[in-house]
Parts: sequence; C-alpha cells; structure tokens
Amino acid sequence: MSGATYSSAGVDLALYEESMARLPAHMRRTQCPRVMSQEGGFAAIFQLQLQGLFSRKYEDPLLISCTDGVGTKLKVAVAAGIHDTVGIDLVAMSIASA
Repeated sequence: MSGATYSSAGVDLALYEESMARLPAHMRRTQCPRVMSQEGGFAAIFQLQLQGLFSRKYEDPLLISCTDGVGTKLKVAVAAGIHDTVGIDLVAMSIASA
C-alpha cells in the first residue's frame, strides 16, 4: 500500500474543506445553555438535566457525542483484504469509559 493517498482512496480534500467551512453556521443553530462550548473539539458535550432519571445516580451527567468517517477505513480494509479489525475502529471514537 505504499504511496496510497487520500485522493487515491476516493477522498476529496477540497470538498472536505468546503464542507467544514460551512459547518459552524449549522452548529450555531443547535446551541442552547446546556451545550458546552468546545471550539475545535472532536466531540459535542451536552449537560443533562439533574431531574428524574439522572438526579439520583449521577453527579453532573454529560452526554458526549462524536462521529468519525468510515469511507477511507473501509477502502483500506478492502485493499488489504483484512476485514476483522475494521469494526472496532469504526466504533472506537463513539465509546468512552468513566
């Protein structure tokens, strides 16, 4: 796989940059007082209400959400013929332990 590039894997970096430039305007529409600001962060952090379900078991509960692209990872797996390790990478960015 020597010499592989994002472009050869089907990733359009110019389109990615253009999309990322548009993202902040869309993100601003989701703001409310419970959204914690993490400029440049990899995940979104939301403070859950301390009423009902969370009031007795958790101290300052947070909901953390992130995404990670799968296209390049899958193309690399197909090119390498190795598919049994892709799943863990695809979910690893979405699981956190306390």
